[in-house]
Order: sequence, then structure tokens, then C-alpha cells
Amino acid sequence: MIRLAAGLALLLAGPAFAQTAHQPYAVLHARPVKALSEQQLSDLRAGRGMGLALPAELNGYPGPLHVLEHAEALALTPGQRARTEALFAAIKAEAVPLGEQLIREETELERLFASRMVQPASLEAATDAVGMTQGRLRAAHLCYHLVMMDVLTPDQLRRYGELRGYGTMGGHGQHGHGAHRP
Repeated sequence: MIRLAAGLALLLAGPAFAQTAHQPYAVLHARPVKALSEQQLSDLRAGRGMGLALPAELNGYPGPLHVLEHAEALALTPGQRARTEALFAAIKAEAVPLGEQLIREETELERLFASRMVQPASLEAATDAVGMTQGRLRAAHLCYHLVMMDVLTPDQLRRYGELRGYGTMGGHGQHGHGAHRP
């Protein structure tokens, strides 16, 4: 009897499942910016990293926010803390306007399609603008990870990797890269 009930439930659910499987974007139609989720919009507006700096983070180049989160365990000096706080403020000041610009550009790209005004030249211009801003935003986040190498000692870099669950990576001959952007 249980098998029959389970089979019947699957049979009845099958068409609904098949319909949603063939319409995966239907729920996205109501988004304010179709190409960006609410979380992405929030992250862009707040200047959050959104995983853009993972090549740095996962290769031993810490970010200012995560260093501040582990400030005590890293035994940051007052000078290191002040420098890291300044870098964190600077990345937000740089990333927020870029995030807002990206939202505007994605909105414009969508508008071109929604208005049926898109042409090959306008499509190329709009996607180039989006791509350029995405690249600038990613470079900004990555840059601040690079700068952190000049703030922390090799021991702190190793400890950071341990605290973040990466093991003892980082800090091996990477300290003191010299004049970095911010």
C-alpha cells in the first residue's frame, strides 16, 4: 500500500516537476535586474567581494575584511589594525561605485532587449561596458588582497591560512612585494 501511494505521488508530481524543469528562468522574470539576484544586487551595493578575489584568497593572499575578523588571533599590532581598517574602507569606497555602475550597465543591457531596440552594435557596446566594469571590480578586490601582503608578517600569513581552514599556505617568500596600489 505504501509503495502504491508513493508511486501515485510520483506520478502526480511528475508533470509539475517536468514543467518547472523546462521553465527554470520563469521565476527570474520578476527580478528588478534580470541578470542579477537580490543577493548579488545587495552585495554590489555594499561593496562585498562576492568571491571575486578567490584566486588571491585561496592562494595565501588575505583580504582586509577577513584579517579584521581574525585580528585578535593574528595578534595585529595597532599599526597593522589601522592600516587594515584603512584598506577595508578604501576597497568599499572603490567597490561600491563600481557595483552601482555594474547594476546600471546590466539594467541598460536588459532595457535594450526589453524595448526591442537591441542591435549588434548596441549589444556589443553594452556587453563591453558590463565586462569592463566586472573586470575593474574584480581587479579592485584582488588588489587589496595583494596589498595585505605588505601589512602582515610571514607568521601572520601562515596563521591566517590556518584560521581560514586552508592549512599553512601563504607567507612563504611572499611578504614584502613592494609598492602596491592602495
